[in-house]
Amino acid sequence: MKKIIALLTVLALILAFAACPAPKEEIPDVQPTDDGSGAVVDTTPVPELPDPFGKVALVTDVGDIDDKSFNQGTWEGVVAFGEETGVEYKYFRPSEDADEARVETIRNAIADGATAVVCPGFLFETAIYEVQEEYPDVAFLLLDGTPHTPDYETFFTAPNTHNILYMEEQAGYFAGWAAVMDGYTKLGFCGGMDVPAVVRYGFGFVQGANDAAKEKGNVDDIDLKYWYSGVFWPTDDIKAKMSGWYGSGTEVVFSCGGGIYLSVVAAAEEANGKVIGVDVDQYAESDLIITSAMKGLTHTTHMALLALYANEWVWPAAYSGQTAVLGAADDAVGLPTAPTSWRLNVFTVAEYEALFAQVAAGSVAVSNSIDAPPTVDIAVKYE
Repeated sequence: MKKIIALLTVLALILAFAACPAPKEEIPDVQPTDDGSGAVVDTTPVPELPDPFGKVALVTDVGDIDDKSFNQGTWEGVVAFGEETGVEYKYFRPSEDADEARVETIRNAIADGATAVVCPGFLFETAIYEVQEEYPDVAFLLLDGTPHTPDYETFFTAPNTHNILYMEEQAGYFAGWAAVMDGYTKLGFCGGMDVPAVVRYGFGFVQGANDAAKEKGNVDDIDLKYWYSGVFWPTDDIKAKMSGWYGSGTEVVFSCGGGIYLSVVAAAEEANGKVIGVDVDQYAESDLIITSAMKGLTHTTHMALLALYANEWVWPAAYSGQTAVLGAADDAVGLPTAPTSWRLNVFTVAEYEALFAQVAAGSVAVSNSIDAPPTVDIAVKYE
């Protein structure tokens, strides 16, 4: 009897399972093509994928995104990236020039949804050091610096941070060479703060002027005045200093330090002098700017963010926790060659491109040492 009951139970289970419909297979919604070929195409809507890339935020230093210098050049790289990928981008400006304000602004950007934060300039070194481990899921891009403690005792770049430094000495070298080759003999270098990037620009400028003078055979004719203003914004003191230089015969001044170019240009306008710009192509700021010693801020910011984007918002191994030092070989420094920007009368674009190729290949070496001024044959007066 028990065997019969067991068999009946099993039979009931089999019949019940057979009565249940099989899971429905997902069948694409297909429609015949219009060409009569009988082929079909899948018209199932492609599901919208969630955007895993969030937002890019740029936090400015003491300037703004229209400063015609470092902030603007970097911001234009962020904009280029956003327009190419469709990723949302935004900028934030600290309330004051202080590490605490920069840290607060970075945190505000992240609270606003930023998954990548771009920080242009050495002023962010200690701020990035403080926040990079606090927000391990946020990617940080630091230009012109490396994260460290305020006392410079500890340097550390976390895996979610990538730093870019530039060979400013090469850009300065091109500017110094071009000025002398174009016929200028009374030169000036007006720097902002004597931070490493500005010093490399200046010492490169001295080396370029010296080598060009040796090439031309007029070393004894070249005089170069050299001075740091101590700030990155225009002041009456800078204008007065530059007016004195122009008044005593200086023909062209390399203005190297953010907004100080406004003071240098103002002095040049009164004396009919010439100016060399810095960081970005500043030709549009004055007809007196004959060229600019540039960093490829826009290009390198754009390319770094693309690498981050392609790796699903995590720095690739070659970027993660690493510092890239980019120069002519990376097309990351140089002079602008557009006809509107090239205001040199004797030195040609072709001659510049030949020099650029030599520097990029390493056959012309430019020292990046900032421990002491370069040893040169021309007369340099450090003020």
